[in-house]
Amino acid sequence: MQETLQQQTSLLSDDPPDAVALAAAAALRPLEGHFDELHGRLTLPGQPTGDLAPLWQRFWRINGVSAWQDLNARFARVQRRVQEDGASYNVYDDSAPGSSASRVWPLELLPMLISPTEWQGIEAGVRQRARMLNAALADVYGTAGERQLLAKGLLPASLVMAHPQYLRPLHGCVPLGGVHLHVLALDLARGDDGLWWVVDQRTQAPSGLGYMLENRLINAEQFPEAFREMAVQRLAGSFRALLQGLIRLSPGGERTRVALLTPGPRNETYFEHAFLARYLGISLVEGGDLTVRDNRVYLKTLQGLERVHVLLRRVDDEFLDPLELRADSALGVPGLVQALRAGQVVVANSPGAGWLESPGLAAFWPGVARALLGEELLLPSTPSWWCGEQAAWERNRGSLADFVIAPTFPTSETTTGFTPFMAAELDEAALVALQARIDANPSAHTLKARMRPSKQPVWRNGALEPRAAVLRVYAVTDGQGGWSVLPGALTRVAHRRGGVVDALLSMQQGCASVDTWVVTDGEVDTTSLLPPPLQPTDLQDVHRTVTSRAAENLFWLGRYTERSENTLRLARLTLGALSASARGTGSLPVLRMLDALGRRHSLVGTSTPSCVVAPRAFEQALQQALLDREHSNSVAWNLQALQSCAQALRERLSTAHWQLIHQLGPSFDQRLRGAGSADLPSLLAETDTQLGALSGAQLDRMTRDDGWRLLSVGRQLERLHFHADVLAEAFTQRLHASDDGFALLLALFDSTITYRAQFQGRREVPPLLHLLVIDRDNPRALAWVARTMRERFLKLARHEPDWSKAVALSLPDPDTWDLAALTTADEQGQHTGLQHLLQACKQQSLQLSLQISRRLFSHVGAADRRVWQ
Repeated sequence: MQETLQQQTSLLSDDPPDAVALAAAAALRPLEGHFDELHGRLTLPGQPTGDLAPLWQRFWRINGVSAWQDLNARFARVQRRVQEDGASYNVYDDSAPGSSASRVWPLELLPMLISPTEWQGIEAGVRQRARMLNAALADVYGTAGERQLLAKGLLPASLVMAHPQYLRPLHGCVPLGGVHLHVLALDLARGDDGLWWVVDQRTQAPSGLGYMLENRLINAEQFPEAFREMAVQRLAGSFRALLQGLIRLSPGGERTRVALLTPGPRNETYFEHAFLARYLGISLVEGGDLTVRDNRVYLKTLQGLERVHVLLRRVDDEFLDPLELRADSALGVPGLVQALRAGQVVVANSPGAGWLESPGLAAFWPGVARALLGEELLLPSTPSWWCGEQAAWERNRGSLADFVIAPTFPTSETTTGFTPFMAAELDEAALVALQARIDANPSAHTLKARMRPSKQPVWRNGALEPRAAVLRVYAVTDGQGGWSVLPGALTRVAHRRGGVVDALLSMQQGCASVDTWVVTDGEVDTTSLLPPPLQPTDLQDVHRTVTSRAAENLFWLGRYTERSENTLRLARLTLGALSASARGTGSLPVLRMLDALGRRHSLVGTSTPSCVVAPRAFEQALQQALLDREHSNSVAWNLQALQSCAQALRERLSTAHWQLIHQLGPSFDQRLRGAGSADLPSLLAETDTQLGALSGAQLDRMTRDDGWRLLSVGRQLERLHFHADVLAEAFTQRLHASDDGFALLLALFDSTITYRAQFQGRREVPPLLHLLVIDRDNPRALAWVARTMRERFLKLARHEPDWSKAVALSLPDPDTWDLAALTTADEQGQHTGLQHLLQACKQQSLQLSLQISRRLFSHVGAADRRVWQ
C-alpha cells in the first residue's frame, strides 16, 4: 500500500537523504479541506503539500536518519511500555448492560507539536473560559437576586433547569473560596481556517489527566534529544499547582489530606485514577471508604477515622450523595453535600457543574462572556443550534444532512444511549424519521456544524498517515481566583485515515492518543513532584494506610481463598466416594457424611436426592452445581467472589498473584463446561494445585502489614469454622469408627501424610484428635488455627487495645483444651466435650467476623476513634 523505506529514499535524490526529506517522502496526503499539521497548511485540491512545517522540520532534523530508521522499534517499545505499566481503558458493551472489556491504552509514537505563539493564544482562551464558567456557576446557584443570567435570558431557563445535572440541592451553596470549578477540560480542534475552536467542554469530573501524564512519561523517552533541544514545557509544575490550589482552599491548612474519589475498578478510566493518585501522592478512595460525621468527611482505616479535607472526584454529580441526590447510588458518600455546605470539605469540581457541558448552550456563551467578564470570547465554540429554540429548528429543519446531531441532555429518557452522529450518513427515509423524532421533542436535540479537524501524522508501516485530531487542554485553579493551564494536552486521533468530524472522536469508539509537546521560547519549568530523599529518621514509624474498604476486601480475599480450597477438596472426595460406590467398594457411613456436608456447603441443592439412594443423580447435581455462579458458596461462586475481591485490590497484589486469581475462575469455568464425568477428578485436582499456588503467593509475596494480617485472620476464621463443622459431623455420625471414615476425615483436613508419618496405621481417637485438634505444629489443627487467628487479630487491632482484648477473650483458647477430656466418650459413645468445643469454635468464629465488620470496616460502636482532625 505504501512505498518501503528504500523506495521512498530512492525517490528523493542521488544524495544521501536527511530525516526531513525522508519524512516528507513518507507523508501521505490528507483529504482536501483539512488543515495538515505536518505541513502547516490547508490541503487544497491539486496543490502540492509543500515543505514540512518548521516545528516538524526541527523535530526530524534533531532526531536524524538513525532515529527515522528506528521508528518501528520505537513504536514497539511504546506498546511494550504501555503493557508493562498496565495502562488500560475499559470499553463498555452496549449489547450487554453493565459489561465492559478492558483494552490496552492506545498510544501512538509521534507527538503533536504546538508552537509558542499558538500556545499563547490557546492558553489565554482557556483561562478566559475557566473564569467565565466559574462565574456562571456562581450566578446560577446564587440567591434569587444574583441569578442574572437566567433572569435576563442570557441562558435559557428551560435549557439549564431541565438538565438532569442541574442540582437544586446546591442552590445557595457557596463552596470554599467561592470556587465551583477547580479543573476544566476543553476539547479543541483546529478548523480548516487554521484557528482553534472549542468543540466540547468537560466541567463535571474531567477525565484524562492520568493518561496525559502516562503519554508524556512514555513518549518523551522515545525522542529524548528532540524533547530536550526543542525546549518542550514540562507538566510537573502544573500538577503541583493543582495540589497547591486545592490546599489553599482547604479547611485543613498545612495538615490537609487530599483524596481522589473513584467509582472503582469497573470504571472505564480506573487506570488513570490509580496512576494519578500515585503520582500526586494522595489517597485513592471509593465512596465506601468515606463517612461523614458532624459535617466532616473521614476516611475509614484500620487505625480509625482520618479526616479528609479535599476530594478530587471522578464520580458523576448525581451519584455523589445518596441522601440528597440519587438515592440508589452506591458510589457516593451519604452527607457529602451537607459537608460541602458547611464548608468542611472541598469537592473538586463542586457538584452541579455538569449542565455546563450541554452542547445546546454553545451559542449562548459569547453573550455570557460579555455580561460576566465584559470581554469577547477568545476561543469560539463550533457553531451549534439548540432545537428547543423554535426559530433555530425551523430554519435548519430541511438541511439536517449538514449537521452532527447531538443530545442536549445526555441522560434524559429521550436520549439515553444516544451519542452524536452525522446525519449525512442516513438515507432519505431515516432523515424523515429523524425530523419527526426531533419534532416530537426538539429541546432534547442540538445541531452542531460539521467540523473537519486538522490531521496529525501517525507512524504506520513506513508511512506518516494523517489522522483527525482533537486536543483536550486542562486548566486548574490556583485557589486565589487565577488559573493555570497545563502546557500540553491529551490529544485523541482517529483510528483510521478517513474523514472524521470532531464529535465522533471518542476513546469509547476506538480512538488512539498522542502526547502533545508545547514548545517554549523561554526557560523550561524543571519543577518535579518527586519527593526529597528519605532519611533514616523518616522511616522509623512509617506504615502503609489500609483503608477499611481495602481491609474488608483483603479479609474476604482470605476467606474466599480458604473457602474455595475447602469446597473443592470436599467435591473431589465426594466424587471419589461416588466412584467407589459405583464399583461396589463404597462405604455407607462415608456417603452419608459427604451427603450432609455437600448440602451444608452448597455442593448440591437441598432438593437433590440422597447420594445413598440415587448416587448418579447426586453426581450430576454436583457437576452442575460446580458451575452455578448464582448458588451462594458453590465452587464457581467462590472463585467469582475471589476474583471480585482481587479486582478491588489490584494495586496491592503482585503481578503473579493477580494473574493467578484472574485466570483461575475463567479457566475453571471454561474447562469444566467441556469436561465429561471421567475428566472431573483431574480437573479438580489441577484447580486445587492452582489454589495452592495462590495460597503460596499470599504467604510469600505479600507485605506483612495490617492488610495481610486481616487476610490471614479471614483465612484462619474460615478454616476454623469449616474444620470444626467437619469434625462435629464426623463424630456425630461416628465416622471415626470405620477405616474409610477415618481416612476421609484425615483427607478433609488435608493431614493424611502427616498422620501416617507420626502414627503409621493406627485408627484410634486420641492420636486423631491430637493431630486435628491439639497439635500446635499442624497448620490444619484447630489449636494452631485458633492461636494464629488470635495473635494476628490482636496485632492488627493493637490501636484499640481495650476492644481487641475484650474480643480476644471470647475467642477459642487452645491453652484450656485437654486432650483427655476431648477423647472421653459418654455411655452412648458420644464425645460431648469435643462437640461442645467444636460448636463453640463455629459460633466464636462467626462472632469474630461480625465484630471485625462492625468495628474495623463500618466503624460503628459506642465511640468513634479519630486519629487526627
